[in-house]
Amino acid sequence: MKNHVSDSIKYIGVDDKEIDLFENQYVVPNGVSYNSFLIIDDKIAIMDTADARVTDEWLANLKEELGDRKPDYLIVHHLEPDHSGVLATVFDMYPQLNIVCTEKAKTMLPNFFDVDMNRVITKKEGETLELGNHTLTFIPAPMVHWPEVMVSYESSEKVLFSADAFGKFGTLDTDEDWTCEARRYYFNIVGKYGPAVQTLLKKASALDIKTICPLHGPILTDTIPGVLNLYNTWSSYQPEEQGVFIAYGSIHGNTAKAAEMMKELLEKKGCPKVAIADLSRADIAECVEDAFRYSTLLCMASSFDAGVFPPMGDFIHHLQSKAFQNRRVAFVENGSFAPSALRTMRAEFEKMKNINFAEHFVSIMTRAKESDMPAFEALAEELKQ
Repeated sequence: MKNHVSDSIKYIGVDDKEIDLFENQYVVPNGVSYNSFLIIDDKIAIMDTADARVTDEWLANLKEELGDRKPDYLIVHHLEPDHSGVLATVFDMYPQLNIVCTEKAKTMLPNFFDVDMNRVITKKEGETLELGNHTLTFIPAPMVHWPEVMVSYESSEKVLFSADAFGKFGTLDTDEDWTCEARRYYFNIVGKYGPAVQTLLKKASALDIKTICPLHGPILTDTIPGVLNLYNTWSSYQPEEQGVFIAYGSIHGNTAKAAEMMKELLEKKGCPKVAIADLSRADIAECVEDAFRYSTLLCMASSFDAGVFPPMGDFIHHLQSKAFQNRRVAFVENGSFAPSALRTMRAEFEKMKNINFAEHFVSIMTRAKESDMPAFEALAEELKQ
């Protein structure tokens, strides 16, 4: 089934079902889509290309929709290789084709391709491109999530071509809830740049948007209000849900047992939501997602080499790199013979913004014992709120 927006705006993107790691780090069990569109009018505009992995299929889609016509413009919303991988090929195929991008993208183009810079047209905020009945208005969106990014708004059909904003993992024929994989995508790909996303949302609020065409994931229509609301929550670094995410790192299983016990204790006390993950085995991107999703993060880890168990250290580093903030954070450490995890974890969170540390903490020695239960009870009582 074709994912066309309308009779004039055709989908020419490709589902990649063979990829296992997006950007060579994010697990994508349901693959990913490289979205691209073709606006057919008096003038014809290609809206981005695709990853070089799918060159043949993308070119076939383009030629099927073009027929004997020749494209006039290639709009480059984002230069990252998963969206520009076929750019040079198309540029060489159609000598009359001009690239349309931001000034920053033009300066970056030679880093990626050898192209005739005389065929590159730059657009500033609010400038337009007339195609006939369709008019594109360009809106720079720097650092969502690269500096050269722009989005474009087609006014006759009220379509926003949103670059990487509002995207998600998964191919277009994947039957799954949008929010979960969009959240994981957002916090791991775009999450560091919340202020830039806020700026884009303010610009988007002035537009009458009926359709959003992101570079990954489904075309959005009826769900747009909810999507914009979620993006506002995510990009302002506010919790999406009240609850506790327990992230634990356990060497021999004793910290894992304590974490499961803490989960049961919180649930018995009526905590609205408790999620848990073993940092040694869980997808780190999902752990980052859940840390941002919930209002409280409980880190439980073994001491290791006078510091903290490496999977926990790696997790905290990921949070730092994504500007984790505005959360309550609590700790349980397993000291065995030399407790060091708690001070190591806390020192890293102290480098982050607006972290509210729980008053109570727990320090166990090798395993949780009956004598530790009052401390666990006190911590659970504080965190259940």
